[in-house]
Amino acid sequence: MNAPPETANPTLIEMCGVTVGTLRDAAAVAARDVNWRVRAGEFWVVAGLDGTGKSDFLTMTAGLMPPHAGELRLFGEPIHTLESARLAQRLQVGLVFQGPQLLNHLTVFENVALPLRYHRNASRAEVQDVVDAMLAATELLPWSASTPATMPRAWQKRAGLARALMLQPELLLLDCPLSGLDLRHANWWLGFLDELSRGHVLLKDRPMTLVMTAEDFRVWRGEARQFALLEDQRFTVLGGWAQVEQSRDATVRLLLEGHEVGRQPARATPGIQTPSDPTVS
Repeated sequence: MNAPPETANPTLIEMCGVTVGTLRDAAAVAARDVNWRVRAGEFWVVAGLDGTGKSDFLTMTAGLMPPHAGELRLFGEPIHTLESARLAQRLQVGLVFQGPQLLNHLTVFENVALPLRYHRNASRAEVQDVVDAMLAATELLPWSASTPATMPRAWQKRAGLARALMLQPELLLLDCPLSGLDLRHANWWLGFLDELSRGHVLLKDRPMTLVMTAEDFRVWRGEARQFALLEDQRFTVLGGWAQVEQSRDATVRLLLEGHEVGRQPARATPGIQTPSDPTVS
């Protein structure tokens, strides 16, 4: 039987012998000799302990800083060629930072609308309906007129996610999306990311490719399909969940001891409080 053509499941991320630097120190190294491939529709979790360079790895993967060595290709193109002439390709990558990175002088609506206002040169009236639909899907409508400083951090993180989705990217990178969240919010993220990976109605039911960092493997059981470990400047592809459970690596075993989060649907359900007014945290 012939293998399926590459166009049926194209490679979105490809690293060949990549050395990952750090944002805080130009001479420092987070990982060496990374060889990795992510195909369309895959759901990856790259886990590691605190301080192992997960944020730097994701920042480089997004094309926001070049590798120290080796080659990183996004959508088949080396990142150094993804300049203004290839802006459309660059905008197919959405990045959700661990910190929300919202503009404090703008409201939630204005923060979420910013990609459309900037890249599409659209007026507020032109983006009103599509932004409201995204705010509704992320349960942020009650916070629409609020500024980030007035919101609990969990809702700020959702606003960062909503903003990253506004251009309907093909590839979504998320830096420790569950960090600092309580059980209710963590369950919402698990359900919503599962919808994105299968195809969300707001994204025309197109399955999204997801790559995220984490400090816990167990919470992603049944969610992610592929797992990797970042440790001591090494990037190791573990495979599926069965391979994670079978691993004898000491760090993998430690990352399997995290607290398991129960699954809940992303949509509001009885017994799960949603912010009918901005006093709910």
